[in-house]
Amino acid sequence: MKKINLLFVLTLLLFQGMAQDYRLQLWPEGAPNQNTSPGEERFYVDNGTGRYDNISEAELFVYLPEMEKNTGAAVVICPGGGYRVEAIEHEGFQIAEFLKENGIAGIVLKYRLPYGNPEIPLTDALQAIRFVRSKSDEWGIDPQKVGIAGSSAGGHLASTAGTHYDLGDLQSNDPLARLSSRPDFMLLLYPVISFDEKIGHMGSRINLIGETNDWKLASKYSNELHVNEQTPPTFFVLADDDRGVVPENSIRFYLAMKQFGVPAELHIFSHGGHGFGMKKINKPAEQWPGLFVQWMKAMTFTE
Repeated sequence: MKKINLLFVLTLLLFQGMAQDYRLQLWPEGAPNQNTSPGEERFYVDNGTGRYDNISEAELFVYLPEMEKNTGAAVVICPGGGYRVEAIEHEGFQIAEFLKENGIAGIVLKYRLPYGNPEIPLTDALQAIRFVRSKSDEWGIDPQKVGIAGSSAGGHLASTAGTHYDLGDLQSNDPLARLSSRPDFMLLLYPVISFDEKIGHMGSRINLIGETNDWKLASKYSNELHVNEQTPPTFFVLADDDRGVVPENSIRFYLAMKQFGVPAELHIFSHGGHGFGMKKINKPAEQWPGLFVQWMKAMTFTE
C-alpha cells in the first residue's frame, strides 16, 4: 500500500472539487502488461494546475450527472502532458464537472505512462471504455453512447483508441474482454495525431515510442493513417495560433475522415494557443464546451 501524506490528500481533494462519485482502480487484479515508473507517483500543482507524474497505476475518477439531468451519454477523458505527465485538472476534472452539469457522465482516466512500453496507455484507454460499458446499468449509461475525449497527447491516446479498438472477444472468459472497446464518438482538443516528423509533436512521440527512426513503428501511431469508415464521429477543438501541436495534425485526421464519409466537426479558433482545456483565457477558444454540447445533441448522443 502506498503511503500518501496529508498534504497530498488535501491538495488532491481541492482540485477534484470533491465532486466525483467514484475513484476506482482500472485493473484491480493487476494489468496485463507492466511498466516501471522512474519514481513514486506524485500529484502536484504547476502554474495553478493539478498534475500527475510517475504514473504506474491506472485509475478512474467518475462524475455522474443527477438522474433528472442524465442523458445516458458518457465520456472517458484522457488528460494531456506529452506522455510524460498528466494535466488532470483543467484537461480532466474540470471537463468532467462540465459534462456532469450537462447531463453527461465524465470519467477521467489517469492512464499509465509508457516508460518504454508504447502499448501501456492504449491498453488502459480501451479497458476504460469496456469498464464504463460494463457499468451501464449501475451508472445509468447507454452502452452505445460511450465516447472518448483527449487533449494534446491525451488527444493522441483518444484518437489511437478510435482507430485501434477491438470489438470484443466473445470466446473470452473475462466479461470485460467480451465488450467492444470502440468509442461511439470522440472529442479531440488540440490533439497530437501524427508521428510524421514534419508536423508531429516530437516530445510525445519520443516519450511513447522512444528515439527511433523506425517508420513502421511510428506509422502505427500516426492515427491519420488508420482512419476508415468505422472511425467514430469526431468533434475537434484547436487554435490557429497553436505552436505546440500544429493544426495540420487535426486537419489531416479530419480530411481522412471525409474520405470515408465519417461525420466530423472541426473548430479552429483564431486565438487560444495550446493547452487551454477548461482554463479561462479570454480568447475565442474558450467557447468550445457549449459547442460540444450542441454537437452532441445534433448527433443524437444526447437529447
